[in-house]
Amino acid sequence: MLDIKFIRENAEAVQENCKNRLVDVDINHLLEVDEEKRQSQTTIDELRAKRNVGSKTKPTVEQIEEMKNIGDEIKILEEKKRTVEEELRTLLLKVPNMTHPDVRVSADENDNPVLDIFGEPTEFDFEPSDHVEIAERLDLIDFDRATKVSGAKFYYLKNELALMEMALINYALNVVIGHNFTPFITPDVAKKEVLEGLGFNPRGESTQVYNIENSDLCLIGTAEIVMGGLHMNEVLSEAELPKKYVAVSHCFRTEAGAYSKFSKGIFRVHQFTKIEMFQYVTPEKAEEAHAELLAIEREIFEGLKIPFRVVDHCTADLGGPAVRTFDLEAWMPGKPNKDGLMGDWAEITSTSNCTDYQARGLNIKYKNKAGENNFVYMLNGTAVAITRALIAILENYQQADGSVKIPEVLKKFMPVAMDEIRKK
Repeated sequence: MLDIKFIRENAEAVQENCKNRLVDVDINHLLEVDEEKRQSQTTIDELRAKRNVGSKTKPTVEQIEEMKNIGDEIKILEEKKRTVEEELRTLLLKVPNMTHPDVRVSADENDNPVLDIFGEPTEFDFEPSDHVEIAERLDLIDFDRATKVSGAKFYYLKNELALMEMALINYALNVVIGHNFTPFITPDVAKKEVLEGLGFNPRGESTQVYNIENSDLCLIGTAEIVMGGLHMNEVLSEAELPKKYVAVSHCFRTEAGAYSKFSKGIFRVHQFTKIEMFQYVTPEKAEEAHAELLAIEREIFEGLKIPFRVVDHCTADLGGPAVRTFDLEAWMPGKPNKDGLMGDWAEITSTSNCTDYQARGLNIKYKNKAGENNFVYMLNGTAVAITRALIAILENYQQADGSVKIPEVLKKFMPVAMDEIRKK
């Protein structure tokens, strides 16, 4: 969350930023609630001081009665203050991070500038298939039995595609660990307070989060949640920064409100595996760390030889905690485009600089060389979201005879001598 002091001193800029980010928050009302909270605290402090003065002498009957009344008044005011504090926290959680000055201001979430393109859209001398058709032909995914067992938007990966998921995990870890990241396998659940502190909304009809009944736990939608919560309520030393982690986890998303978005096959599902990078850094190293995360994402997909482009999120498309976000969008020959033809770009990775927004929500600080405690900066980036990567491979590496070639960099992570996937 943003620093309340920063909001007080920059109310107009914060309100304008909310408008640019399409977030409906009344900053003036937030500041009124903040003032009410501060006034309540002042009154409580004054009453406590008055009661303390009276307790230092032998009280009369009248003074005892007065101190009892003061105690009752303090209890009433403290309860009222708790209610006000809850309202203030709810409002603060709605306020997005400030925006990087280089980010495009736009009310259109699709108005994301393209910064670079790797490769060219794949061309075929035959009519290409989408990943669902390829998977059916080569017996790689079972949707029907997964629906029977688990419900819609779940799936079984089979045969070579199950092996390719493992290969992608090992390939991505191999690349990222080469950049001195520490590997993790994480829990698949986290407490609601962790999600809220990081800027994720675990409540309400529009939430993307699965809540576990009769508990304060949620299924995670990304390892960003559990890696961001790793150092909650800790003070790190500047000497141990940056902390660079790469985590393998399952991800669970309700996909609420996704009814109008492309979701064929395994493009948009309720469960998938993802390898996520995470960094804790000092403020002056944040831009450098963000560039590193983007460079590693590029390295992974350049190695796979998947055509992609780099986009810079505009204000309407930025998530609440991020000051800036870059995506890689892969070329997917089987995805319909806005003209109704086949072939379009689709997000495969995302990397965000969240500055101290998440650290403030989770109370994660570092002690600098002068002995001062400041909030760390936190950044995240997708190494590989498995299902999207599998789609890109199946569709871009398909052959005229119906087979699918295996990317060269994955072969050493697949069973020996497996160069392609053919019909059984």
